[in-house]
Amino acid sequence: MGGIGSGRHNQGGKDITSNMKSLDIRKLQRHGLLLPDMDCTWHWTRNGEKVPSLHIYTDSDRMIISYQDFTRGGEWRFMEYTVYLEWTDCNLGGRRAWFHCPVQECGQRVAILYSDSILACRRCHKLVYACQRESDSHGSIRGADGIRSRLGWKPGIANPEGGKPKGMHRRTFERLKARHDAFADTSWDWMAQRLEVLERRLSDRGIELDNLDCDD
Repeated sequence: MGGIGSGRHNQGGKDITSNMKSLDIRKLQRHGLLLPDMDCTWHWTRNGEKVPSLHIYTDSDRMIISYQDFTRGGEWRFMEYTVYLEWTDCNLGGRRAWFHCPVQECGQRVAILYSDSILACRRCHKLVYACQRESDSHGSIRGADGIRSRLGWKPGIANPEGGKPKGMHRRTFERLKARHDAFADTSWDWMAQRLEVLERRLSDRGIELDNLDCDD
């Protein structure tokens, strides 16, 4: 059984949240998986993609989460955590669920837990949001616009892409477009993380971002 470590640390430098396997209690609530005696299989997500599944059993005030993961040495290990839940009332009616971080010295109320060597909140893993690296993100926006200018496209990654400029070699165009798309992907990820930060701040005040609907 994977115990909760007493140390609140993550090996190495700070990583970003999107690089970690995550479990979002808001998604579980939307799918009706927080009812007592609910037993289900769920998929971790990382960078928006599904990764190996985990087993969840929900009681009235807690959740038992178990899964298999690789150790740093490449060996499989079985992990199991008891995660306590909290419910808060929303301003417009309804209730919202929260995790309590399972790290003993923490217990912070959070919407998302992350998994690496332990299952814990963002602060315990010492993670940062991609949007906290704004210098890189602003550089990506400028990089994308610089390529759009060279291609004769309208500035702004939200605008439609144009075609290959007349007289430009196909290989040059494809190389520039690939660089543009990489810059754009980084920029969109940054904006999505900014939205996540805003949603969290509003949620802390009992305000829901999605049409002010507490079900989300």
